[in-house]
Amino acid sequence: MPLRFLVVLIVVALSIPAEAQQAAKVFRIGFLDSSTASGMAVLVDAFRQELSKLGWVEGKNIAIEYRFAEQKIERLPELASELVRRDVDLIVVNSGQPPWR
Repeated sequence: MPLRFLVVLIVVALSIPAEAQQAAKVFRIGFLDSSTASGMAVLVDAFRQELSKLGWVEGKNIAIEYRFAEQKIERLPELASELVRRDVDLIVVNSGQPPWR
């Protein structure tokens, strides 16, 4: 899935254009991946840049909670549950194949 398409889906999922947001509302996005933070750094940076182009700025009107399974797929359900407990507005996952396959 192209990154731009994913960002558009996120904006639709949040369902409020950035220009019309209330100043007090900060949407919380959970970012879940089976890889490592360092292994995903380039994708995470591109993700933030594309969101920013659409008016979504981390620390301003969105907060992103990152969870990485450190290449231990069995940890994904636990990490997903943690994001649900944290009551994020949206969970983004990388649908690509793990790099070690």
